[in-house]
Amino acid sequence: MSGALKKDWDGKPYHSLDYEVKHCFGKKLYRLSLNGGMSCPNRDGTIGYGGCIFCSEGGSGDFAEESRLSVTEQLRNARKRIERKLPKNIPYGYIAYFQAYTNTYGPVEYLRSLFTEAMEDEEVEVLSIATRPDCLPEKVVALLSELNRKKPVWVELGLQTAKEETARLIRRGYGLSCFTEARKRLERAGIPVIAHVIIGLPGEGKGELLETIDYINRQKLEGIKLQLLHILKETGLTELYEKGEVRGLSFEEYESLLFAALARLRPETVVHRITGDGPKKLLLAPLWSGDKKQVFNRLHRDMKEQELWQGKDYHEEEA
Repeated sequence: MSGALKKDWDGKPYHSLDYEVKHCFGKKLYRLSLNGGMSCPNRDGTIGYGGCIFCSEGGSGDFAEESRLSVTEQLRNARKRIERKLPKNIPYGYIAYFQAYTNTYGPVEYLRSLFTEAMEDEEVEVLSIATRPDCLPEKVVALLSELNRKKPVWVELGLQTAKEETARLIRRGYGLSCFTEARKRLERAGIPVIAHVIIGLPGEGKGELLETIDYINRQKLEGIKLQLLHILKETGLTELYEKGEVRGLSFEEYESLLFAALARLRPETVVHRITGDGPKKLLLAPLWSGDKKQVFNRLHRDMKEQELWQGKDYHEEEA
């Protein structure tokens, strides 16, 4: 039995997060990026130092609020920052997104206090937690399951690639089986999983990217974030970039790989992101990615012109 990409998910040829939340919640949801003040086992010496080679000192939370503030204060500040840009007279709510570093890397009671405070905000509809699959012990999963009965809880896991060789190169710090087991624990607890995947990792092309998409299809993950590799200053990639051993993709290269990934993905999988922007003060390459809005608009324009949905459809027997 095969599935085909729906031709129009509210104007997009892929199952976008906007489409999903509007049909589940009846309104648009905006992310408020928070900082729980945690570190990462790949930074503090538990399994490594310095983090993954693409990760900045901000722990992928360069746009998150300051951890010295309470969760309530962070939510208020983040809300103020975006409210002036929001449409008037249209219902909307928020996703409380714990983004910086590893957001289940702490005592259970500390996590409970952080997450509960976020969920108590009446305008917060969803709690989304970015973390690592090796930081999800049973007690933490039990807490997330408990909270999920109050408001929806999503867990975002940094997969990046299904290729073990690439995972070692980028210093991910865990094997693919660890991700698979974490997925099973979360699935048993009824927690949706969103995988982070980076396009343009060193040594990876279309074949390797589609292997990662096939793995995600087999896992039947609820969501995916597709992200261009940003080469940032003061990361493990800096020296490789300066030596010419790694480069940033051109827009055309990224678009081609992104479209191939979207066409291969299970139609049920919600696409939370198709691009992103690194902090401009840290961005070495690719510089074209600095204007996220322009990139986003160009991608959608090209999807329509190229009729993305006429490409290779997902087939369950191939996944």
